[in-house]
Amino acid sequence: MVQKPAPDSARRSERSRRAIYDAALALVGEIGYPKTTIEGIAARAGVGKQTIYRWWNSKADVLLEAFLDLGEQAARAAAQSGQDPRDGIPDTGDLAADLKLVLRATVDELLDPRFEAPSRALAAEGLVDEQLGAEFVGKLLEPQLQLYVRRLRSAQDQGAVRPEVDPRIALELFVAPLAQRWLQRTGPISHAYTDTLVDYALYGLAPR
Repeated sequence: MVQKPAPDSARRSERSRRAIYDAALALVGEIGYPKTTIEGIAARAGVGKQTIYRWWNSKADVLLEAFLDLGEQAARAAAQSGQDPRDGIPDTGDLAADLKLVLRATVDELLDPRFEAPSRALAAEGLVDEQLGAEFVGKLLEPQLQLYVRRLRSAQDQGAVRPEVDPRIALELFVAPLAQRWLQRTGPISHAYTDTLVDYALYGLAPR
């Protein structure tokens, strides 16, 4: 009698986890965060509710991890194309051009339907759920902001930014307006818009 190999529990768990990620992101995109439930995610993923509750405490936790995974997938795809995201913001010696390049890529991501719905859901829920908000900032936003900090410090070393400027505050001059306009829908976001933010931030409003 030929013995069948024992089921690979690790592979089965990874397959279930991936199905749950996909289900959570899909439902938020289709019906919105308020209507998305653990029951709905479980049904869409083809798993039991107990499977989800074994790994996560809430739908917010599921969505945060699914969104982080989505970002990691995008990073891996970029790395395969030769654009390793770990390299951070390019440093060509032209600060304005480098900032415009990365902010244009940010606009493209914010307008990508795969990212937009879960991004909005997490940002909104993070305002009322302090723990989720802290995780969203710590795991997702702050690592991205530190890329700007490093690029601005490099610009300081090159003499392109005044030495007394705090890079962590300075980056908010172009990142914060983009985030506010996108989140509150106060106007369209585009490459031209972020280019203008960089020009205003670096060159000011006074006549030159």
